[in-house]
Amino acid sequence: MATRRRTGPTDTVRQLVLLRDGGRCVRCNSTLGLTIHHRVNRGMGSSREEWINQPQNLLLVCTTCNGWFEDHPRESYSHGWKVRRPMLPGELTVRYPSGAHYALHPDGTRTRVTAAPTTGGPR
Repeated sequence: MATRRRTGPTDTVRQLVLLRDGGRCVRCNSTLGLTIHHRVNRGMGSSREEWINQPQNLLLVCTTCNGWFEDHPRESYSHGWKVRRPMLPGELTVRYPSGAHYALHPDGTRTRVTAAPTTGGPR
């Protein structure tokens, strides 16, 4: 029997995201039912882009908010929880529960942005 190819983030990257987001959902601050969410969708059969499973494209979210993102695309894009191609996730800030916006970095860190946030919402 063939071994399944892993298409998600590595355990190390998952740990970076968990630490960066403080073990809480980036939308509602919950600590229950947490999962990793891709800001830019992986697409069918995942994606070959190197950054797709890197911290700047990943958020820690609860399963409720993960579903909410799909049901509320306008808000999800405007707050950086989702990113539309061809934009890259490092180009857009993310709104956290406090209302602060952060730039996410490939090394698993984040930087608070004090200027007007960039969004991937409708133009």
